[in-house]
Amino acid sequence: MAFFTYFDRDDVSFPKAAEFFRKASHEEREHAEKLARYQNKRGGCVRYSDIKCPKKTEFNGLEDAMNTALSMEKAVTDSLLKLHAIASKNNDPALTDFIESEFLHEQEEAIKRFADYLTETQRVGKGLGEYLFDKLTLNE
Repeated sequence: MAFFTYFDRDDVSFPKAAEFFRKASHEEREHAEKLARYQNKRGGCVRYSDIKCPKKTEFNGLEDAMNTALSMEKAVTDSLLKLHAIASKNNDPALTDFIESEFLHEQEEAIKRFADYLTETQRVGKGLGEYLFDKLTLNE
């Protein structure tokens, strides 16, 4: 949500970027719900911890935001891979399959998308380049 609210501000005003990040935030929330439902289905107990405020809520343009988002996607993928390794170590093929089929492929696609967008924002530069990126690329 930090990305969405930043780009939705009147002093930043990148509406397509705001919508792109709003959808990405919604997708991540759906992933958390999917994991919780799976744990409940398997007879587990979901334990919640405090959700920390993002380290970064202000960005120096689209390039900075895409770089930050890419780092976050990589961190999520690393966490999923660690969970997958624990499931493998404990001989839990159902969980390894669940992680592979529900999350890992999608994470690879997200990393590729953010890496592509990062490269494109670096190429177009600030100012008019960011404006055109917001209008044309994120409108796909």
